[in-house]
Amino acid sequence: MKQQIEQKVIKGINGWAMLALLIVGTIVSIVAMIMGFMLVGGDDTPTHPEFFALAAAGFVMTMVCTVCFGGFKVLAPNEALVLTLFGKYHGTLQDDGFFFVNPFCAAQNPAMPFGRLGGKKISLKAMTLNNDKQKVNDEEGNPIEISVVVVWKIKDAAKAVFCVDNYSTFISTQCDSSIRQVARQYPYDVSTDGDEKSLRGSSQEIADVLQAELQSRVEMAGIEILDARINNLAYAPEIAAAMLQRQQASAIIAARQKIVDGAVSMVEMALKKLSENNVVELDDERKAQMVSNLLVVLCGNRDAQPIVNSGSIY
Repeated sequence: MKQQIEQKVIKGINGWAMLALLIVGTIVSIVAMIMGFMLVGGDDTPTHPEFFALAAAGFVMTMVCTVCFGGFKVLAPNEALVLTLFGKYHGTLQDDGFFFVNPFCAAQNPAMPFGRLGGKKISLKAMTLNNDKQKVNDEEGNPIEISVVVVWKIKDAAKAVFCVDNYSTFISTQCDSSIRQVARQYPYDVSTDGDEKSLRGSSQEIADVLQAELQSRVEMAGIEILDARINNLAYAPEIAAAMLQRQQASAIIAARQKIVDGAVSMVEMALKKLSENNVVELDDERKAQMVSNLLVVLCGNRDAQPIVNSGSIY
């Protein structure tokens, strides 16, 4: 059964006071050890046991002070140390400053197994994860390439260390899984102006859904997702050309529809003005011919070439 880890924040002892105490203790113990050995070796009479005791006590105190020097820890703002004592969780030190803790406590950070110049400190700052592009299928089954940028931070250092093997790898893997889960719930794009959401047209709604989905997956690792947004979105290369043609066709149809609507309204306006102003009386045949000519002129792709009729139209 998995053990539940509850973070326990500890307060370290003031490091400067302990440093001064250890320096004084080290000097006194070295002096006591030297005096004890000098008194033991410089006397021709039988050795006094108290001299041996003084030298031994000085030696032991010197060793103790030397070991205690390993208990000093320095933390900057937004940093934490997760400490274990002989395999047991001891506590989390997350106040900035110079502190002294049990020298037998070991810092744990699975993301840095061998440590580095700054030790095994855990950063509590906001960090950015820029996942590589991956190929997924949208709701309609179209292959698309998508990548996201995630802003996250560690809010529970104990869970980040003990509940997952490596929190950096864990959030990257869960981000890939969340992208696939969210992408297959929405189409890449919609051709109508309805309320249907799409990956391309509903960026804020998709970002909120992605953030909630990813947060639910990394909650166990003590990670907080601050923001998650799509960084790159495109059709996969194998269907990009076909989808581009479809988009162009949709754009052409929409443009033609608007042109036709405008042309019809202009023809109606022209006929109405001619009738209201009594410019000319047109029978149905002439009206039909006029409508045809105006629609050809207004809806054509190229400029019309007028033909002047000098005689009767009949």
